[in-house]
Amino acid sequence: MINNTQAVKKSGVNYFMQGFQLIKKPGLRSFVFIPLMINLVLFAGAMYFAVGQLSELFDWMNAQLPDYLTWLHFFLWPLAVLTMLVVMSFVFSSVMNWLAAPFNGLLAEKVEQHLTGKNVNTGSSVDMIKDLPRILGREWTKLKYYLPRALLFLILFWVPVIGQTAAPVLWFLFTAWMMAIQYCDYPFDNHKVSFDDMKFALKNTKGSSYSFGASVTLFSMIPIVNFIVMPVAICGATAMWVDKYRDAYKNPLVAPD
Repeated sequence: MINNTQAVKKSGVNYFMQGFQLIKKPGLRSFVFIPLMINLVLFAGAMYFAVGQLSELFDWMNAQLPDYLTWLHFFLWPLAVLTMLVVMSFVFSSVMNWLAAPFNGLLAEKVEQHLTGKNVNTGSSVDMIKDLPRILGREWTKLKYYLPRALLFLILFWVPVIGQTAAPVLWFLFTAWMMAIQYCDYPFDNHKVSFDDMKFALKNTKGSSYSFGASVTLFSMIPIVNFIVMPVAICGATAMWVDKYRDAYKNPLVAPD
């Protein structure tokens, strides 16, 4: 059963916005910094390479265009850069979920400790390293859940009239659901709650799950801002775990040192 007391009055949007406050807490900032820096360094390197390739493409295009169409360069260049930013932001969000998975679990652990005053009994740093195969396996489980469903929704875009009308709405709802699964999974996994049990818990609170996931999805669409969406979402999802789900899963907690 899910804890449906006072906390249920808070929406998923409230929890996501709470994440912005939590990432600024002195005891949590250092755990936000590492995955954020990994994200920034990798994204900056990829952008440097991509802009170089884009520049070569535009040089070639300008050489092919007649003189009276050279003005297209000034119109297409910022549009291409903006498009590249949006696309790469989405790609990097997916890649970073794999690269930062151990740090994300650690951040969720520290947020829960901050909110409850108790340590989550997940072991030492050495134990975390030993647990890497299981952590990455959990990411693979989420990917296996996502890919076939995403493919079905993408096929729906090609169905005339009805499919093309419904597909954008259904795709957004599916993405919101996946964002809830992606980020709520970290605190659930810290307590060794199975993937299926985690999905069942989120389905029992669909309103909070979808509104939380929708908030993550919308903020992920904003270039630059989406750099901090991951730690914000983890903090918000952990706050939601503490309020709504933790009491249903009685895992050992120990008093902090």
